[in-house]
Order: sequence, then C-alpha cells, then structure tokens
Amino acid sequence: MLRYLNYIDGSWVPSASGKTFKSSNPATGEEIGQVTLSTPDDVAAACDAATRAYDAWRHTPAPRRGEIVFRAGEIMIRRKDELARLMTMEMGKVIKEARGDVQEAIDMAFYMAGEGRRSFGYTTPSELPNKFAMAVRDPIGVVAAITPWNFPLAIPGWKIFPALVLGNTVVYKPSCETAIVSAQIVRVLEEAGLPPGVLNLVQGPGSPVGAALARNPRVTLVSFTGSTDVGRQLMIETAPDMKRLSLEMGGKNAIIVLDDSDVELAVDGIVWSAFGTSGQRCTAASRVIVQKGAHDELVRLLVDRTRKLQLGNGLDPSVDVGPVINRGQLEKIERYVKIGEQEGAKVVAGGHVATRDGLSNGSFFEPTIFDGATPTMRIATEEIFGPVTAIITVDNLAQAIEVNNDVAYGLSTAIYTRDVNQAFEAMRDITTGLVYVNAGTIGAEVHLPFGGTRGTGNGHREAGIAALDVFSEWKTLFVDYSGKLQRAQIDVGIA
Repeated sequence: MLRYLNYIDGSWVPSASGKTFKSSNPATGEEIGQVTLSTPDDVAAACDAATRAYDAWRHTPAPRRGEIVFRAGEIMIRRKDELARLMTMEMGKVIKEARGDVQEAIDMAFYMAGEGRRSFGYTTPSELPNKFAMAVRDPIGVVAAITPWNFPLAIPGWKIFPALVLGNTVVYKPSCETAIVSAQIVRVLEEAGLPPGVLNLVQGPGSPVGAALARNPRVTLVSFTGSTDVGRQLMIETAPDMKRLSLEMGGKNAIIVLDDSDVELAVDGIVWSAFGTSGQRCTAASRVIVQKGAHDELVRLLVDRTRKLQLGNGLDPSVDVGPVINRGQLEKIERYVKIGEQEGAKVVAGGHVATRDGLSNGSFFEPTIFDGATPTMRIATEEIFGPVTAIITVDNLAQAIEVNNDVAYGLSTAIYTRDVNQAFEAMRDITTGLVYVNAGTIGAEVHLPFGGTRGTGNGHREAGIAALDVFSEWKTLFVDYSGKLQRAQIDVGIA
C-alpha cells in the first residue's frame, strides 16, 4: 500500500507524529493508500518555509512565474487520463467528469500563466503639474489555500495558480477525502520547476490542521472553499489578526422553467445540473421552480429520464452517476429524504440508498426527485449535497424569482424561456452570482468571475480577472518631478 507524504520546503516528508490516515474508493470501499496525518507543528514548518521563500519568489519576474505555471498545464495535459482515473477512484465522479475536472485545472494554468505578462495596473493624470501617478499590484504574502473534495484539481488550480503568478507563496491543505489526487497538483508544479518553499502541502482534517493554518501568524490570506459553517468559523479564527479571507461556500440553486420554455431542453439541463457529480457541486440544481402550465409535462419527462440513469463505478464509461463521497454523506442524504416526506413532499423518482447490482460496498444513492415541495420546506432551503432535487410550482415569473431569491444562499440560477423579455427581467432581478439562460446551473469558465451572494460567500470572486483582486493588493505610486513641494488636497482655486 502506497504512502503519501507532506511537501514542505521542497521535500516530501512524513508528519511530525508519524501517523497516517487512509483514503478509500467510495464506489468499492477499497483502500487506495495511506496519507500522512499532519500536526500543528507540520503546519508551522510549512508556513515558515513559505515565509522564507517569499522574498525571492516575489522578486522573480512575473513572466518567469507565469512560465512555470504554464509548464504545469502542459504536464497535466500529458497526464490527463492518469489524473482523471485517480480522481474517479478516490472521489467517485464518473470518468468523463473527472477528465473535465483536470481540463479545468489545465485551462486555469494557461489563463493565469498569461497574467504573468499582464496583471495590469494603470497610469492616470495627476491633479498637480509635473507629477506622475500610477497603480500597480503587489503580492500579499503567504496564502493558505484550503480546498474541498468535489473538485480536487480544478479548485486548487483556481487558488494556487493565480496566487503563484502574482508572487505569493502558498501553504495548501486539501480535503482528507481526496488527499491523494489533490496532492498531484503539487507534484506537477514541482516538476515544472517551482522553487522549494514556494508551495507547501499539509495533509489532514480541518481540525486541527486547517485551524492551525488559519491561525498561523505568517499567513496573510486564507482562501477557502467548503461549507458555510466552516466558512463562518474561519471568519472567527482569522478576525483577531485581521487576515484577508476569501470564502466560497454553499448553494441552494434553482432552475426556473416557464410555460413557454422548451421543456425537453429544460429536462436535459435539470438532469445534468441535479445529478452530475451525484449532486455534489455547490452549483447543483437542488430546486426546480416550474410555472404551473409546464408542470405536468416537465415531471413526466424528468421522472422518465431520471429512472434511466445508470449508477455504478465511475470508471465504467457507461455509468451516468457515481457514488457520493462517503457513508456519512450517504446517511445525510437519506435523512433529508425522510425529512422531505415528513414535510409532505412526494418522492416521484428514487429515494433510496442503492444496493442492487453489487452497489452495496459503495456509497450510492438513487437520483431522487420530490414533487409538491413548498418554498419553506427544509429540502427546499437547506443544502443537501447529493442527487436530490425538489420541484416547486409557481404561478408566474415574478413568483418564481421571489422563491428563487428567498434562500440563505445565492450562487447559481438558471431560467428556461423562449421570451427574451422574461429572460432579461430574470437576469435583472435574480440575486445570485451566476445566472444562466436556457442552460443548467453548473459549468464555470475560467476567464469569468465565479462566486455568489448571501451565505455563499463574503464578496470575493474566484477565476477571471476578479481572482487577481483576491491574491494581490493595490499600491498607488506618485513621482513628483517638479522640484518643489506640491500639496495635494490644498485648495488653490482654478487659474
């Protein structure tokens, strides 16, 4: 059985305790490998290494930093199938989705590598004569990147690549559930030529490892993707030191289907958005808000499509839906299905732990549809993070938008309509960070901002140029070549 180590100051090392934890395949229950279990001492060593490496790295020309990240993208292209297969084995998503996850990391590497020659500041006229003014980006320092298990290469790429290109050093803590595949991005960057100490890896759970990382005085910024509860705790942990904090958290996303929509197209979007990655995406469509005139046809087509989905090991290319991440999540989903039934919603597809056809060794839940849900039910307001969606019926677009917006989260919304006026009204009035017209709720593009409102985040965005504002800070520069004292903000009138 292979053993996987931390990466600190350019070396692969065991933890100070010597302890390990196991990583298992959620489709089969089989152990994949043993991973080193970090201690707060390991976290401190990683932060110290990142601090020592910071000055040399920030003084490295930005185009050179970008070239290393670009080479990492090229390495991932060569290893795409290998990385995707490992991801499916450890996380469970079907192999096509795993390849997409790797591709997103590749895309982000190439996009952010280009920022090594851009990362534009700006010049602007000064209000005083013979004075030059400009603004440039500076790195922040040591970045703590804490990532989830559902996108074990894409999300680390969203954080690590822009942080490095902008001149920061990084201490990276991935989820224990995908510790092995998540670490591969470190191996790739090591091969690409990243200097020792610039990127460090510590493995282990949020407590104590993530907490120690967030509290470490050498860490300047914490970038976290995960649950809202943990994000809220990180706000508390980082507040005493006034650290920068970027949070990307939960979602309770909806697809709105209006009477005039292409219902079959809407069903395509719902099936992909609700059951892709077994519903384990922050952008998953766990609500369907349908106008009453389209309800019956939508339910009939959606139930028929859902019942035909094939569950199984994601390495099988014929499989549509893989396992959920672990037994604990399986039990949580089962509890929510019972809650939905107790609340009065009706299960019209799925609703059970899947044990047929040799699935009992894994963590499989049937793709599940509730009909007759109301906007205030727990299944319609709380994040389940599994293959479950609830259908809510409304009278009109205004009511659909009201129901959509009236939840604690604000990440992604989709609307299906053929009416351009209704589409633009929805785009104006929907209060989520992402809005799709005639497409599902999932699917990010690396050159566009990603993030949400309300309980989904704290105002920052990942990906695109917006990510540069997370991992850098503005420095305004003035050069006065007048040869005399000039006093800004002193009223001298207009000549």
